[in-house]
Amino acid sequence: MPPRSLVRAFLALYVTLGIVVCLESVLTVLAALHGGFSPRDRPHALLLGSLEAGAAILFLIPGLMHAGAALLLTIFAAAFGLHLAGGHPNFALLIYAAAVLFVRVHGVRGYRWSPSAA
Repeated sequence: MPPRSLVRAFLALYVTLGIVVCLESVLTVLAALHGGFSPRDRPHALLLGSLEAGAAILFLIPGLMHAGAALLLTIFAAAFGLHLAGGHPNFALLIYAAAVLFVRVHGVRGYRWSPSAA
C-alpha cells in the first residue's frame, strides 16, 4: 500500500487538475461569448471550451475518470494543434496533458494507504 502522504498528494493533484481545467474551460467559453476571440477563432473556442468543460466533469467522477481523461487528452491535442498552426503554441496544454495521463494511468478507485505511513 502507498503511504498516506502519497495518496493525499495524488488525490490533491487529481481534484485540483479537474477543477482548474473545468474553470479554465468555462472562462474560455465565456470569453468567446463576449467577444474575447476573433470571429475566425470564436467557433473553435466555443466548441473546444464546451467539450473540455464536459470532459473535466467526467474526469472528476471516479467511475468515469478514464473516459473523461481520454476526451481531455484528445481535446488538449486538438487545441495544441490549433495554437501551433496559429503560430502561438500553448505549452501549458502539454503540462495539463501530462498530469491527466498520470492520473489516468494510476487511477482513482480503491485508494488505501498503509496505517503506519503518515
